[in-house]
Amino acid sequence: MELKSLVRDIPDFPQPGILFRDITTLLKSPQGLRQTIDLLTDKCQSANLVPDYIVGMESRGFIFATPLAYQLNAGFIPVRKPGKLPAAVHSVTYELEYGTDQLEIHQDAIAPGAKVLIVDDLLATGGTAKATAELLLKMETEVIGFAFVIELLALQGRKKLPEAPLISLIQY
Repeated sequence: MELKSLVRDIPDFPQPGILFRDITTLLKSPQGLRQTIDLLTDKCQSANLVPDYIVGMESRGFIFATPLAYQLNAGFIPVRKPGKLPAAVHSVTYELEYGTDQLEIHQDAIAPGAKVLIVDDLLATGGTAKATAELLLKMETEVIGFAFVIELLALQGRKKLPEAPLISLIQY
């Protein structure tokens, strides 16, 4: 099955001139969802990416990071928007195209030296993944790689990320 055929294009969303890549159509396909998780698992194993933890960013990153953590026998750690985590947090503010945003992780989520794989649905400009990597490096973890379902090549998000293996299943 060609995964790209399961991603729906929505023009002019969330604003005119943007072509939104909608993964809800991929998610509703049992075969497409299974193939996505299986491919992410296979590519991580082939690249010898053996994490202690998989970190997924709110919210669509959770969808792929959790089953991948299960497949790779790793723990799952959520990175959330401000105010969502109940214990003490590390936070980072990062730039968006039209302003700033913030991400948080529990301070006790990961011990220093742990091997971490960052997983999200989409790599566009790289801001969210870069901010997540900054949080993890602040915690003295080892970011061993990144995995995305979709990568928008023209936006060159991978250039903003720390040097580490990067997996993407679908490129536009």
